[in-house]
Amino acid sequence: MSERPLPSESPEPRDDRARVQELHRVYQRMKEELGKVIVGQHEVVEQMLIAIFCRSHALLEGVPGLAKTLLVSTLSRVLDLGFKRIQFTPDLMPADITGTDILEEDHATGRRSFRFVHGPLFSNMVLADEINRTPPKTQAALLEAMQEHCVTVGEVTYRLPEPFFVLATQNPIEQEGTFPLPEAQLDRFMFNIRVGYPTEEEEQQIIRQVTGTHKPQVGKLLTGDTVQELQEVVRRVPVADHVVAYAASLVRASRPKEKEAPAFVKEMVGWGAGPRAGIYLITAAKARAILQGRYHATSADVKAVALPVLRHRIVTTFNAEAAGVKSDQIVSMLLDHFKPRTDLDV
Repeated sequence: MSERPLPSESPEPRDDRARVQELHRVYQRMKEELGKVIVGQHEVVEQMLIAIFCRSHALLEGVPGLAKTLLVSTLSRVLDLGFKRIQFTPDLMPADITGTDILEEDHATGRRSFRFVHGPLFSNMVLADEINRTPPKTQAALLEAMQEHCVTVGEVTYRLPEPFFVLATQNPIEQEGTFPLPEAQLDRFMFNIRVGYPTEEEEQQIIRQVTGTHKPQVGKLLTGDTVQELQEVVRRVPVADHVVAYAASLVRASRPKEKEAPAFVKEMVGWGAGPRAGIYLITAAKARAILQGRYHATSADVKAVALPVLRHRIVTTFNAEAAGVKSDQIVSMLLDHFKPRTDLDV
């Protein structure tokens, strides 16, 4: 994977290690602050932070009532980032999210001119709520924003504020009247994060917390500038060749026409992951490493992020669907088939 060239004023690795240790301490405090509002969901929180520190986007899937919206808005307050929520509906138009030019008249001179009115995309953290409930035309309006961090209206291109993240939600059980995201747009999301039900103990705690009178207040632990600095630190985290080879082998083996593909992939997978999956595996492994206080990524980090990176990039065949085999199971089988060389990870 190609790395960005380091700027001339970039800090020495020794400084990066100090930042990694500081981020690790801040991460522990983040979990404490989020825990005041969100009960459990530690793995979901970690994956969302990984996506943010990788300058990427995440798709959250979960049934209603699992506090997906609350989690995103609380995280934006902890990171001290601007936050906008867009409720996607069948009648939402592209201009409703990107913004549009309006004609204004100067009452003093009588002259008319166009003025651009910014849409809700102009924020640091954008929650695209129920993204599959809006038509493809509006879904496609997100593509340029997600990839290029800018919006084009007419002949003018407007830069979005940095840092910029799209965190989208989907309801996996109610598909009537929805517009499933095409594979090309799904591939723009680094992670597909599954938000599950809480445990019995967590559910009791949620009930006590929500039905009580206490209103928790979360503290601000980072800023937008700090998040951008940490994004550059992530890019500089070293990765051994065998870790890159492990990530590449997982991705290539998910493609049924590759010679490396196991028999179960050839039988149950119609379309495998593209090169972007390998890039995201390594980048996410770097971010996971620094969240845990390490200045190097290992094969174990790659394995830990493989499921959210690959699950939405593997398209199963009709035979697999008929047998009830989902992409999650394919990824698990690939992880069992390709064992990481943990003896070389230090």
